Amino acid sequence: MELSDIRREYTRGGLRRKDLQTDPIDQFDVWMQQAIAAKLIDPTAMTVATVDSTGQPFQRIVLLKDVSKDGFVFYTNLGSRKAKHIEENSKVSIHFPWNPIERQVHITGTAEKLTAMENMKYFASRPKESQIAAIASKQSSRISARGILEGKFLELKKKFEKGEVPIPSFWGGYRVRHDSVEFWQGGENRLHDRFLYIKEGENWEIERLAP
Repeated sequence: MELSDIRREYTRGGLRRKDLQTDPIDQFDVWMQQAIAAKLIDPTAMTVATVDSTGQPFQRIVLLKDVSKDGFVFYTNLGSRKAKHIEENSKVSIHFPWNPIERQVHITGTAEKLTAMENMKYFASRPKESQIAAIASKQSSRISARGILEGKFLELKKKFEKGEVPIPSFWGGYRVRHDSVEFWQGGENRLHDRFLYIKEGENWEIERLAP
């Protein structure tokens, strides 16, 4: 089968201005709860796009861990490639691909580091194995074999078998303070519905975009 022959119609419904919340986070909360109710696999999975010093974009999937009027939160190794990009250029893009319900959400904004207290609170809530993995893996660095990583994990697991795992200094979170949020709903005949929230002072303006 030719890739160009793969297509389908989007028939799950439309999106109208009258149905939108006045604040994009309130609208996001509605859609997130509906994505969860639809039993999507990993509804909190989001693509985070950054740009390196040469202008080369990079994307990767991380998990949304909190959302509020202040922005979207995720955690990572602070020595990772994405963290290095954010240090050079804090402008990022986030994308939620809720394909089974024919929806997408796209966010642009600025990433800033969370406070030490916020990092500690979330780290303490993680399963112990996840805490240990955060220490064992020097994210984005080159390793010669998976066995090295597994060996380090087992070594640390034994070390902290009876004690608490300390939060590593190279691990933490980011909050992406959003300045635009777009909601995309698939429509028949490729006439998709798109609404863009843009921050104007203290208020949000809503614009309909052509598909």
